[in-house]
Amino acid sequence: MSSFQPGNLFNVSGKVVLITGGSRGIGKMLATGFVSNGAKVYISSRSSKDCEATAQELNAIGAGTCVSVPADMSKYSEVERLAKEISAKEKALHVLVNNAGAAWGDGIDEYPDAAFTKLLTLNVQRVFNLTQLCLPLLRAAAEQGGKSGDSYLDPARIINIGSVEGLSIPAHETYAYSSSKAALHQLSKHMASRLGPEGITSNTIACGPFESKMMAHTLKSLGDLLISANPSRRIGTPEDIVGTALYLSGRSGAWTTGTTVTLDGGLLVSSKM
Repeated sequence: MSSFQPGNLFNVSGKVVLITGGSRGIGKMLATGFVSNGAKVYISSRSSKDCEATAQELNAIGAGTCVSVPADMSKYSEVERLAKEISAKEKALHVLVNNAGAAWGDGIDEYPDAAFTKLLTLNVQRVFNLTQLCLPLLRAAAEQGGKSGDSYLDPARIINIGSVEGLSIPAHETYAYSSSKAALHQLSKHMASRLGPEGITSNTIACGPFESKMMAHTLKSLGDLLISANPSRRIGTPEDIVGTALYLSGRSGAWTTGTTVTLDGGLLVSSKM
């Protein structure tokens, strides 16, 4: 066993990180946090313009670096290309953050078939596809971290960005979104069980409301209600999501796998029956 180093628990300096949907919203919050703490971060998004602009902005921070690799995650060919580009540049991938996703709200009588096709593909299937294609790099990162007997000292990490809507029944009608996030939570646990012996952890952060483009309409129409209903009396901040991700990615989270971390300020436990 290594000696106890309490000051090193959240250290990600020098680690290689890939964040899908990293140009805005929660993905950009995470990219900023990892770069600020010395990681080399690859960000992907459908918009090459947004991706490049975010990379330039984060590279000005210093500490770590940010590299733009635009890709449309809805297309399998683009997922393949993204994985190949990372593999061509890196020998190992220490942290994979599956953040890219989409939402769709509509009434039950009008809810379109296309919503399920789009959301289940992007929010679940492409997460599996990219993780599968990145396994050689994740396995290499686990080997880099070293072993003590059969135990990996610094596992590679998979962090899947889920939602509290996959844990409870939403107040609004987001049938495909809530179903896809519930499926993602289960997929993450399944991967944790299979990949743990190979030195790869898999965890989910089930997010409550954060300031993002996806949440913009909801926050504009229901923001005050969401805040008043939350025991914390606020929505999530960048520090909240970054701190959770750094915990899962550093020495602090090396023994955490198959877990769904509810990050919602107490929203799910606030209802009074």
